[in-house]
Amino acid sequence: MRFKSQQKKSEMPEVNLVPMMDVLMTILTFFIIIAMTLTTQQTVNVTLPSASAGAVELKEPDPLIIGLNLQGEILLDDKTVSQAELSQRMQSYLVQNPKGAVILKAADKIPYEQVVKLLGTMRDVGGDRVSLAIEAN
Repeated sequence: MRFKSQQKKSEMPEVNLVPMMDVLMTILTFFIIIAMTLTTQQTVNVTLPSASAGAVELKEPDPLIIGLNLQGEILLDDKTVSQAELSQRMQSYLVQNPKGAVILKAADKIPYEQVVKLLGTMRDVGGDRVSLAIEAN
């Protein structure tokens, strides 16, 4: 019969750290979740202003719409005008409406060269407030 004292004394017991790490990670996760639920945002009771008491509605002026038909005629208020008249009317409109825009509506079958020339003339008078209207399909 063999007694325990007769076994080999050179064997050291092994410590398995994986289960201990699992327990520590679970406890850490638990404390993080509890800490997050216990921290609440406190609000201050403040009366906010209403929308009717605030800003004034800014109304932009109606744009000046200029037409260019298939015959190459410049139309303003459904009347044919010359380029000199167009420049004069654009200048007076832009002086009266500092935030106004000038829009060119050209016929879709007109040669692009005519549209570009008229846009260039309009840009010389109106600067960056001149644009070309397009029709979305």
